[in-house]
Amino acid sequence: MIKKALVSVTDKTGIVDFSKALAEMGVQIISTGGTAKILKENGVPVTYIGDYTGFPEVMDGRVRTLHPKIHGGILAVRKNAEHASQMKEHGIEEIGMVVVNLYQFEKTVAKENVDIDEAIENIDIGGPTLIRSAAKNYKDVIIVTDPCDYDSIISDMKQGSVSLEKRQSLALKAFRRTADYDAGIDKFLSKRFAGEDIVRMKFLNGKQLRYGENWHQKAKVFSSPGGKGLVSAKQLHGKDMSYNNYVDAESAIDSVSDLKGTGVSIIKHNNPCGFATGGSLREAMERAWEGDPVSAFGSVIAVNRPFDLATAEFLKGKFVEVVIAPSFEKDALEFLMEKSKDIRLLQMDFGTPEKDSYRIISGGLLQQDRDIGYADKKEFRTVTEKAFPEDKKDLALFACLATKHTKSNSIIIAREYSKGLFQVLGMGAGQPNRVDSLRKLAVTKAKENMDIFFEKEKPGISREEYYKKTLVECVMGSDSFFPFDDSVKEAAKEGIRFIVQPGGSVRDEEIIKTANDLGVSMTFTGRRMFKH
Repeated sequence: MIKKALVSVTDKTGIVDFSKALAEMGVQIISTGGTAKILKENGVPVTYIGDYTGFPEVMDGRVRTLHPKIHGGILAVRKNAEHASQMKEHGIEEIGMVVVNLYQFEKTVAKENVDIDEAIENIDIGGPTLIRSAAKNYKDVIIVTDPCDYDSIISDMKQGSVSLEKRQSLALKAFRRTADYDAGIDKFLSKRFAGEDIVRMKFLNGKQLRYGENWHQKAKVFSSPGGKGLVSAKQLHGKDMSYNNYVDAESAIDSVSDLKGTGVSIIKHNNPCGFATGGSLREAMERAWEGDPVSAFGSVIAVNRPFDLATAEFLKGKFVEVVIAPSFEKDALEFLMEKSKDIRLLQMDFGTPEKDSYRIISGGLLQQDRDIGYADKKEFRTVTEKAFPEDKKDLALFACLATKHTKSNSIIIAREYSKGLFQVLGMGAGQPNRVDSLRKLAVTKAKENMDIFFEKEKPGISREEYYKKTLVECVMGSDSFFPFDDSVKEAAKEGIRFIVQPGGSVRDEEIIKTANDLGVSMTFTGRRMFKH
């Protein structure tokens, strides 16, 4: 049975009720400064730390718990006869619980232009020392660093004791807390004292995956603290996620999150083989699937609206690895679960993406701002004699978003299939040169899709005329500038008359002249969209 508890907290949440419950079980509360004051004001019997140690709090509270009577009572191993003898010799009594949380250093240094002296004063010394002492001796001492644990600890004590397993869990949480705290101090002082940026990354709960990107590679997935994002998504059905599922799912979420209207992104090997908006989710799904029905086989799909039955029914007979949605309507979920025992169904709040992205390289780490959203279409700047129509700018923005999420070098041919609704007609991805992405891939894929439309619509004109009639209304997007005018010539040859690109080539004037000569309207966005 615990006889003494040391209580010293910065975050006073729940501490009065917790301490009252301890006192009612006969536990003597030893406390410091502000904590002792608030407990006493609320009727909790308290022994001040100075009265307990016989040594006053000094140096503005910098020294109050750093005393042998405190740390001896915490660190003594109860079954060690020599420790027991030394405790008796020096008048040290057992302290069976330590309840501590730390000065709010992280909150202090998060303030803009924080004064160094204020930051230093908020570096806790006694707190981490108490935490580490108690956590080290977890078999004999209960360490409590999180107010969220108060209720369960009291419940366990009322039932007899706090289990060894629970003590281990609390000790682990305690050591993680001091590790994070010290990492925060290191990061702040490294910047202030040495002008050095420090990145310390923490990921938890490493889970073994069947294999990595390929069968011969071992792999694990870790989650970030806070329980948000893809790894913490709620899986409602299906097989365990694979390494490649996670990679493609991240791309699907990133891309569909950029769409303002009802949208669908279909990802295969990290590229959006289907990307569309619709008047309904079913329509968006149909139009995205039309982008590349062959590649959509075995794909990962993300949608930005609740997944309904009509959309689920469209997937009947189609093999899909993963579907991700903010929510699933009950009948849609039942339909998809019946469709396949393996299909992975993930529900998650897409929320706000993390502001930074990282890539580990040999001997180091690359960090950059996460590429979120896109330039406002109001910032688009027409550079050709032929004006870029106002009613094409939403389509141009859609084309830009599609190129942004496609591996470089990327070219997208996008069309407005109905007023205000868009789809990718042809995609060229991952080519070492831009003109190949256009000529060999984007145009070829667009024509394959137009062949299907041609057979369905039977427009009463030749196939070539149908190509020209369709492409003249499309917008072609490029993820970066054109180094030469060959892509503009190739686009014009196919009938494309509207191009959106970042601009910034040393040959911009030459490329603009070619566009003018060919009757092409071109707008610059000023924002490159490489994806590697």
